[in-house]
Amino acid sequence: MSDNTQHNDANNLANADFESALRKSFWHSLLSWFSKNNNNLLNFDEIRRQIPWQGQYDRGMQEIRLDDIVGSVGRYQDFDRTFLPRYFRSRDRWTNIDKLHIKDINIPPIEVYKIGSVYFVKDGNHRVSVARERGQVYIEANVIEIESSIPIDANTNIDDLISRKEQLGFLDQTRIYDLRPEATIILTLPGGYDKLIEHMHVHSWFLGEQLKHEISWMEAVADWYDKVYLPLVEIIRVNEILKDFPERSEADMYLWIIEHLWYLREKGLEDITLEAAATHFVNKYSEKPLNRISHFFGSLFSLPEKDNKDKDSPPPVEDAGPH
Repeated sequence: MSDNTQHNDANNLANADFESALRKSFWHSLLSWFSKNNNNLLNFDEIRRQIPWQGQYDRGMQEIRLDDIVGSVGRYQDFDRTFLPRYFRSRDRWTNIDKLHIKDINIPPIEVYKIGSVYFVKDGNHRVSVARERGQVYIEANVIEIESSIPIDANTNIDDLISRKEQLGFLDQTRIYDLRPEATIILTLPGGYDKLIEHMHVHSWFLGEQLKHEISWMEAVADWYDKVYLPLVEIIRVNEILKDFPERSEADMYLWIIEHLWYLREKGLEDITLEAAATHFVNKYSEKPLNRISHFFGSLFSLPEKDNKDKDSPPPVEDAGPH
């Protein structure tokens, strides 16, 4: 077989491999859309901005698992989570690397950053894509490790990472676990820890006004936990509210219900209790499918009431729920 024939054969095989990978990528995207699963590579730069880190070390050449590569420095939009190519523009680079595999020519190792137990490609995204498509399990890589106090793994998403970073800042600022070792304050969405600290500052001001003397920050944090946070958490527990919000935490529900309470009071229900506000919140925003359907049809067929003054029957609230 002539060199020219071998070249054409390799070229045809590589193009067929790329087209097959591109078709798989399309179906992966479609399935992830239906299942609402994240099919994107992690963005190294975004991850790097969100984590505290202690140092960066060159770990040298290693053989790493391809399944442990979950992100990229600059090409995170060009490939899906399994490194299948997403765009035709990747064809030339992808097929050139595939032809090297077909001709059994050695390929340079890739370069990766390691954070926690996973890797991000610094150089060699197309090599990773081709290797995975050809069924390789391991690949040679020059590894640079970044040490961080926040663990990163294959299931990490940006929202979780931001929340973990915010939690560390919250614990450092409030020392709540030193003041109340039994406390468990965990939020599942970004932005909530700053709101908790804001609640503490507001409570500190009101407490100082009530006692007519300046309140230390630690005293305010402890009193907020005892007099504001814990009573609402007890209501959440007694009424088993988390059953209606299975993906959320007690701290999530505290924030949503307390803000719902404020909203209802601003609407003229000044005397509404915490428990009544919690019940109203659950009836309106329950994440249970049957409750959602019931609420939908209840809203659909109910007639608007004129001059609703009944404080025991709060009016519909459209913008005080979870976002």
